[in-house]
Amino acid sequence: MLEKLQIVKQRFDEVSDLIIQPAIISDQQRYIALNKEYKDLRVLMDKRDQYIELSNNLAEAEEIIEEGSDGEMVEMAKMQYEEVKEKIPLLEEEIRFLLIPKDPEDSKNAVVEVRAGTGGDEASIFAGDLYRMYTKYCEGRGWKVELMDFNEGTSGGFKEIIFEVSGEDVYGTLKFEAGVHRVQRVPQTETQGRVHTSAASVIVLPEAEEFDVELDMSEVRIERTTSTGPGGQSVNTTYSAIKLHHEPTGMIVSCQDQKSSHKNLEKALKVLRSRLYEMELAKKEAADSAKRKSMVSTGDRSAKIRTYNYPQGRVTDHRIGLTLYDLQNIVNGDIQKIIDELQLAENTEKLKADGDLI
Repeated sequence: MLEKLQIVKQRFDEVSDLIIQPAIISDQQRYIALNKEYKDLRVLMDKRDQYIELSNNLAEAEEIIEEGSDGEMVEMAKMQYEEVKEKIPLLEEEIRFLLIPKDPEDSKNAVVEVRAGTGGDEASIFAGDLYRMYTKYCEGRGWKVELMDFNEGTSGGFKEIIFEVSGEDVYGTLKFEAGVHRVQRVPQTETQGRVHTSAASVIVLPEAEEFDVELDMSEVRIERTTSTGPGGQSVNTTYSAIKLHHEPTGMIVSCQDQKSSHKNLEKALKVLRSRLYEMELAKKEAADSAKRKSMVSTGDRSAKIRTYNYPQGRVTDHRIGLTLYDLQNIVNGDIQKIIDELQLAENTEKLKADGDLI
């Protein structure tokens, strides 16, 4: 373990030296990447210090017990020995997980798209419930949520809603939410009291910086229209809504959240870049035959990942077989326990795939 940590220390010392060099500071892209790496390595260095301290305490206790000259000291040493022997395996497990190579996209902000699926009006209402669940979760994490575009349902909720989440390690956390979410409950419109099943899909994209994607604006047709939807002086009066047509892919992105045409264009370009970036990532992963296939953060958008059963107060994540009877708190944003379990499952998969870390 110490040999692996020594290699990490060499890299930490190297990064510590690099981030204070003027040439690096002036290269914004590299400086940001190295700063992120420094923070991640700093956590490992703290664990390394703890590990060295525990190893020294263990060796000291063994020495006193072996010497056996002072009975009282031997008893104290035995207690210390047992205590340290318990702590070391737990710390080693923490370090193993920290040594797993991180996906460079994990530290990015995220663009989240929630779309109503099967179930008509009830699906739109459920999409609205998911949006509310995510906004409450993000608020609890101290992350910023910014609405980018939406299309309201006829009986409430949203046919589609797109929002950006900014903060620390956002994509690495929210990527586990991508897939089809299913709800089982009695809809407000149901007169017979029958339980219906509806669905909504969640897409989570790593937000692309300008240097991640070279967007050729000659291939983007910009359409300016009046905003649609309820209330507001600018609705149906000014040409502030933006629709982008990306000619090579046929991709269309709309944004009408802001009164300013310039701000809507900025947001729409951000969504377009993120979608194009995700396409490139998907191609890269498909081309890399050695890449581990994860059942947890699956790229299959049609995969049913979670069911919210209201009559039983139950939420089941089908990827890891996790069932929690805490539906009300979960739909109110308390999804951390689910994400923790998914992250643990993925890290365990990575450990199995990378046997040299075990």
